[in-house]
Amino acid sequence: MTETGKYKDTVNLPQTDFDMRANAIKREPEIQTFWAENNIYSRLSQENPGELFILHDGPPYANGSLHIGHALNKILKDIINRYQLLQGRKVRYVAGWDCHGLPIELKVLQAMKSPERQNLTPLQLRQKAKDFALAAVNEQRNSFKRYGIWGDWDHPYLTLQPEYEAAQIGVFGRMYLKGYIYRGLKPVHWSPSSKTALAEAELEYPEGHVSRSIYTVFPVVKVCEKLKSVLAPFMPDLALAVWTTTPWTIPGNLAIAVNGSLNYAVVEVLPNETSLFHHKYLIVATDLVPRLTTILNVDLRLQVSFSGEDLEHTIYSHPLFNRESPVLIGGDYITTDSGTGLVHTAPGHGQEDYIVGQRYGLPILAPVDENGNFTQDAGKFAGLNVLGEGNQAIIDALAQAGSLLKEEPYQHKYPYDWRTNKPTIFRATEQWFASVHGFREDALKAIASVRWIPPQGENRITPMVAERSDWCISRQRAWGLPIPVFYDQETGEVLLNEDTINHVQAIIAQRGSDAWWELEIEDLLPEPYRSNGHKYRRGMDTMDVWFDSGSSWAAVANQRQELTYPVDMYLEGSDQHRGWFQSSLLTSVAVNGIAPYKTVLTHGFVLDEQGRKMSKSIGNVVDPQIIINGGKDQKKDPAYGADVLRLWVSSVDYSGDVRLGGNIIKQLADIRNKIRNTARFLLGSLHDFDPEKNAVPLEKLPELDRYMLHRMYEVFSEVTSAFETFQFFRFFQTVQNFCVVDLSNFYLDIAKDRLYISAADSFRRRSCQTILHIALENLVRAIAPVLCHTAEDIWQFIPYSRSEKSVFQAGWVKVDPQWKSPELEKKWHTLRMLRTDVNKVLEQVRMEKRIGSSLEAKILVHLANSHSPLSQTIKDFHFNPDRENGVDELRYLLIVSQVEILEDLTQLSQLQYTTTTENWTIGVVNAEGEKCDRCWNYSTRVGESSDHPLLCERCVLSLAGEF
Repeated sequence: MTETGKYKDTVNLPQTDFDMRANAIKREPEIQTFWAENNIYSRLSQENPGELFILHDGPPYANGSLHIGHALNKILKDIINRYQLLQGRKVRYVAGWDCHGLPIELKVLQAMKSPERQNLTPLQLRQKAKDFALAAVNEQRNSFKRYGIWGDWDHPYLTLQPEYEAAQIGVFGRMYLKGYIYRGLKPVHWSPSSKTALAEAELEYPEGHVSRSIYTVFPVVKVCEKLKSVLAPFMPDLALAVWTTTPWTIPGNLAIAVNGSLNYAVVEVLPNETSLFHHKYLIVATDLVPRLTTILNVDLRLQVSFSGEDLEHTIYSHPLFNRESPVLIGGDYITTDSGTGLVHTAPGHGQEDYIVGQRYGLPILAPVDENGNFTQDAGKFAGLNVLGEGNQAIIDALAQAGSLLKEEPYQHKYPYDWRTNKPTIFRATEQWFASVHGFREDALKAIASVRWIPPQGENRITPMVAERSDWCISRQRAWGLPIPVFYDQETGEVLLNEDTINHVQAIIAQRGSDAWWELEIEDLLPEPYRSNGHKYRRGMDTMDVWFDSGSSWAAVANQRQELTYPVDMYLEGSDQHRGWFQSSLLTSVAVNGIAPYKTVLTHGFVLDEQGRKMSKSIGNVVDPQIIINGGKDQKKDPAYGADVLRLWVSSVDYSGDVRLGGNIIKQLADIRNKIRNTARFLLGSLHDFDPEKNAVPLEKLPELDRYMLHRMYEVFSEVTSAFETFQFFRFFQTVQNFCVVDLSNFYLDIAKDRLYISAADSFRRRSCQTILHIALENLVRAIAPVLCHTAEDIWQFIPYSRSEKSVFQAGWVKVDPQWKSPELEKKWHTLRMLRTDVNKVLEQVRMEKRIGSSLEAKILVHLANSHSPLSQTIKDFHFNPDRENGVDELRYLLIVSQVEILEDLTQLSQLQYTTTTENWTIGVVNAEGEKCDRCWNYSTRVGESSDHPLLCERCVLSLAGEF
């Protein structure tokens, strides 16, 4: 019986139940259930033999659904944590949430009708805010868990927890007792739309803001002694010219500042028909005279020059109010880059203004209320909103007084409230401040002791701290942790000391911060204050939410026994250099003199595929839930699962802004599927392999297999280096290249002949399976930090027995230095070059349908320089007379039936299908002999066996168990 196809059952085809499809929407939750039921994370975090590794979670805000930035952040953290677990360390990740603050309070108030809102007590508002925050925490927690994030989800830290609040009071108390916290009247960023002071980190600077800038003058009424004789000829028609982008601050003007190092001049104004100048002479910076001539559209003739220092103590009158004020020496902030070189100074409305005013003993005037309206101190302007009609009224009044030189629009960066997206103002109010000056040098030293990834993070935070003004830590809201201060009802004197702090801290630890509003004042006070005859009132300010989250090192890392302080790593977006990184640093240094972290890693923001900021109005927002679970239209938005999202995180260079969109996700899904299918082939090819019984020792492996071990040594060493240096894109590129180029397109392509055709227990097949099992186990470990569900899925289908239930219990990749072989690398680089060129010729022949399978071909090779080392490598490999393993033959490498090395080039010149490089000329002809019915190779020896007349000599031996 000689019919074709009778030998198909003798071919060792792959066998595995591992699904080619990821089916992530079903399979990933099943894997997460497997982890939970077997307590994989908790067991590893406690039982791993290595040291502790603590990545401290920066708390996301408990305010609505997660966005793609949250996904980037949390997945980066999880990749690091899972790698550390695989390295055998005890990773303990406690997720946290920022639960206090204005955004939550505003959402609660906005959801209520007006009468209900007006009758709301602080305690009722706080309860509603707490309920809102806890609901958001639960929603976000479920989303994070679906991303595959591992951590102690049953015991997160919440800034509203009594134990957290008590620890925060402790941080505040220690800073106060060290003299770092004080109450003072200072200008702060004030949000009229939120009616509260704001920290720098709560501001944003949107593009396109335009202010109404003005050039205006203040008449000189008295010249200082140094310039009396110089300026006398120009009196009384002499005025000081200033420029400001905030005309509404003019009522708060109490001085004009100059730079003592600059030169100033009196210029004569030569009027024209359009000019409305009421002063003949102006004082401006000398270097700005040409520029001001153009801007003001008037001729300015220089009369006399002098130094800014000489102008000090000159007196001018306010054009709108009946008061006189001095000229002062300011600082380096006064330049000739813009304006006039003289700066309108309102100590109640600007930081530099305040500082110079304090130096000269100026009062602080800020005639603006919490709504942004002028107060009675602004005279006839009272009641007008400074950002609206008040601004216009000041400009009109200056024009009427003959003091307005010019108004023009000015586009610049201006601070907005990041929650309401409305402009803020600088306004002096009584607030609580942390004096950074008291520990600034220690903070800078602490910054230098930290590892910053990328390194430019240090360059960013250092000047922020070096130049930082005092930190305003008080807020005028109900939903937050109260500042534990009491005031004497009669004198307003502050009562705040170690006894009062400790007493309030103990109450809050037991009852939570609601106690501040629930208890009588006597219960909040310790003895003897409750009975000493003084009447006190409790302070109603709450703490800045950055002080909340900035205390997490004390409330979590230093308070929970299973954690350590300082922690190993903080990881957040690059905007946190002015936010959480800085508030954590300042509080930790102020209290303990050290940074709370050893390493800080920062990532950029997520943009769309065109590099634009994501915006609902543009319609380019990418929702992580839709990536994972799919959208309403599954054809348009298929369910890719969490691993594709995680693979994207590993693929980008997070040190800058990163891009994401539908096309990118689709490409990443294809790459995930390629990795998966590579693993499927490996699993199927190992169905009858037991490494304990069948593995071939290193010294007996064929050269091709030893070369693959060398490649694996290189690949997995590179992967390890990528994770150690947090350069996950290197992992992504290396693993993708290994699966596609080294495995699928090279080794596995060649291996099919050995795996399918050779006898099941033959050396040729077992040596190949030895390499496949090493590749599979290292590949699945290497992808586990990123493709955690895929890796676990693969691990569960490994056909031979393993003691570890989970891939995460199996440890990190295992490579042997003995695998490294630079000599083999050089040799096989040449052989792979030849294979690449042969494939090009074969593809050409296939396209013209001269052959189907490459096994129908015979390859002819002429070496350009037969004596070169490269040519010698090819010949040695082809003509090796000692080859016994049936692996290291050129025809198997090239996957053709025959190969012939030609000495004479003329034999190739007559062929239609050839390619020539500097190393060789390659030609293709039809293979000689007949096609073997089992292996499909062509051989001149098909039919030699009477028992198997359809088979080649190899397959006859294979059926006998000898090949």
